[in-house]
Amino acid sequence: QVQLVESGGDLVQAGGSLRLSCAASGFSFRTYTMSWYRQGPGKERELVATIAAVVPGQIRYHNSVRGRFTISRDNARNMLYLQMNSLSHARSAEFYCAVRITPAHFWSQGTQVTVHA
Repeated sequence: QVQLVESGGDLVQAGGSLRLSCAASGFSFRTYTMSWYRQGPGKERELVATIAAVVPGQIRYHNSVRGRFTISRDNARNMLYLQMNSLSHARSAEFYCAVRITPAHFWSQGTQVTVHA
């Protein structure tokens, strides 16, 4: 079955950096667009970044992270990454990697990124 196992969440100081990783299995990773989402306290889950199946592929970012976050993938290892730089104190959130395999949407377990001032 589809599995997305995430790692890398941590407590970090504002302005710092983190890299999230997502290990995928149970589907043909190299043929699907992959995404990162986040959900802050009391907020709805929102799309942070997407990367198309083919590398180099189409990449899209939420306006608030463009220029600071970098999404990437390693199709040989079935891995998805999110490099996050200049993290903001106001943006502590649970992060999820995700894949849509129509009609279902699959999610990782989530990893907490806490940014302290």
